[in-house]
Amino acid sequence: MQRRGPENFILGGDEHDGLVNMDFFVWVIRNGDQVVLVDTGFGERGSKARNRPLECCPIEALRQLDIDPAQIRTVVLTHLHWDHAGNLDKLPSATFHLQDAEAAFATGRCMCEPVLRRAFAVDDVCDFVRRVYEDRVVFHDGDDTLAPGIELVLIGGHTRGLQAVRVHTARGWVILASDAAHYYANLTRRLPFPVVVDVAAMLAGHARLLKLADSADHFVPGHDPLVLERYPRLPGTKAAIACLHQAPTAA
Repeated sequence: MQRRGPENFILGGDEHDGLVNMDFFVWVIRNGDQVVLVDTGFGERGSKARNRPLECCPIEALRQLDIDPAQIRTVVLTHLHWDHAGNLDKLPSATFHLQDAEAAFATGRCMCEPVLRRAFAVDDVCDFVRRVYEDRVVFHDGDDTLAPGIELVLIGGHTRGLQAVRVHTARGWVILASDAAHYYANLTRRLPFPVVVDVAAMLAGHARLLKLADSADHFVPGHDPLVLERYPRLPGTKAAIACLHQAPTAA
């Protein structure tokens, strides 16, 4: 999808800023037979409701990595916005990991405010609650270690309970920032993305995540098309798959 440049920054941009593309990502962490999925993207329901193009189902695209969605056991939901927490029904064996603060935010009094609930989809939130009643959710209260080399980092800012994921890869510690920062420019220009609950927490989150990454080149924002330009692509696949365990080919 495309947005005008000023739509991506609080108090940023000017009237001459043109259209800026926005990409949507899910991430796979794989170590041998261990597979962890970070976020679940959106499907046909979200595409139609938001009038957003859906080039492919992100869950079905996992088959291009020889991953059977029915066999995935562990899913990290960075937060419950419509473009990160759809398709839960396509993962019948998964346990979902979420922050306490995010579940409380998405189901509590804040959702009485249209401006705060606009990025949530009630059907997706209800699907998540159903997983709770099926004993398929693990809640986290702050930073936690999911597995050796995989850490959850409570950041907030964009939502009350947004969590980033810190992953140890062949090239060091990589930060999957999710919507802690949508674009690289949110960091470099120090201008937060305008969908935000707590601006101060979002700015502090930028600084904290940069410290947790091995370098600025180990920080991966949540929606920037530059991610696919900077990182090597996995050959032989139809979907656009960036290899974050390899060094970026462009600064």
